[in-house]
Amino acid sequence: MSRRTVIILAAVAVFALLGIVVAVVLPPGGGAGPLPLDTITLPAGFEIDLYAGNVTGARSMTISPNGTLFVGSRGPGNVYAIPDRDGDGRGDAVIVVASGLDSPNGVAFHNGSLYVAEIGRVLRYDDIEANLEDPPEPAVVSTAFPGDALHGWKFIAFGPDGKLYVPVGVPCNVCDPEDERFGTILRMNPDGTDLEVYARGIRNTVGFDWHPETDELWFTDNGRDWLGNDVPPDELNRAPESGMHFGFPFCHGRSIHDPEFGAGQACANFTPPEQELGPHVAALGMRFYDGDQFPEEYRGRIFIAEHGSWNRLEPIGYRVTMVSLENGTPASYEVFTEGWLQGRAAWGRPVDVEAANDGSLLVSDDRANAVYQITYPGVTSPSG
Repeated sequence: MSRRTVIILAAVAVFALLGIVVAVVLPPGGGAGPLPLDTITLPAGFEIDLYAGNVTGARSMTISPNGTLFVGSRGPGNVYAIPDRDGDGRGDAVIVVASGLDSPNGVAFHNGSLYVAEIGRVLRYDDIEANLEDPPEPAVVSTAFPGDALHGWKFIAFGPDGKLYVPVGVPCNVCDPEDERFGTILRMNPDGTDLEVYARGIRNTVGFDWHPETDELWFTDNGRDWLGNDVPPDELNRAPESGMHFGFPFCHGRSIHDPEFGAGQACANFTPPEQELGPHVAALGMRFYDGDQFPEEYRGRIFIAEHGSWNRLEPIGYRVTMVSLENGTPASYEVFTEGWLQGRAAWGRPVDVEAANDGSLLVSDDRANAVYQITYPGVTSPSG
């Protein structure tokens, strides 16, 4: 990040402390030299480029019908807008539309408004695209969520039923909290009313999406720590209806009893994952690919951003993986793109994936402060 960018963002933080709402426009390019994108490997015919740099702490993403990309963050407390005003499929600028928030990880766009999830509440910025340089004061949609910081950052999205889905991770590595809001995916009306539990037994999901044909909810879940390098797996789950329980803290993966909470529990009594993912890969954002730029066989596949392990002896993750379905069931789990991890050091950490309006795939990275764009220009290698 350039010294100029650091100074600008520091000024934004000061304004936020004073309660002054400002918008800051940054150039879309990176500010600390070019990123080593030549280390990234992709299937034949695919290419990756920088969609926007200067997106400090880039986390969850949502895109409007007009092509404005909104990006949340955690530590920086910022929400960014990245418009594509000239329609060339690239970000024109990085605009800080909100600052000084409490880990505003989750963003969702609905009926012209931007919804932002802090740890304890959900905000709404109305008519945001018409006011990117002069953002409105937000309306408070709901304050019904716990304020615990650990696993308190949220991914949010609107479902096919028009409701806003909001997860609440558990405030621990492994525990069975008395507060029934923890370890759930909740849902509510866009105005915050009729808040209810949709699914339980979830340690911490930071990514979900709905099947484009069946409208069934699928979500990632991060497995607990300190059971070893290879146990338990992260999970890809399916919740076609409300009221399902996915096993946490009693069972992990398909059949692993928790040593503290699993006694006397039958894993068969809970809903198992559709796909066990890599152990400790920190599977976060996931999307069904519904664009038309990639080859036809990619339509309907699930792309998963794996943020990467933090306590495994041999690091794993730091990549984007792909799950292919056959008859609605996972048939394969494989790497789509990797290279952010070089040896034992990672220069980037993918957080979320989002299909852009042109069918390209956007990937956010909170370590490299960037959003990438993966395209398929249709040029394959001779062996491809």
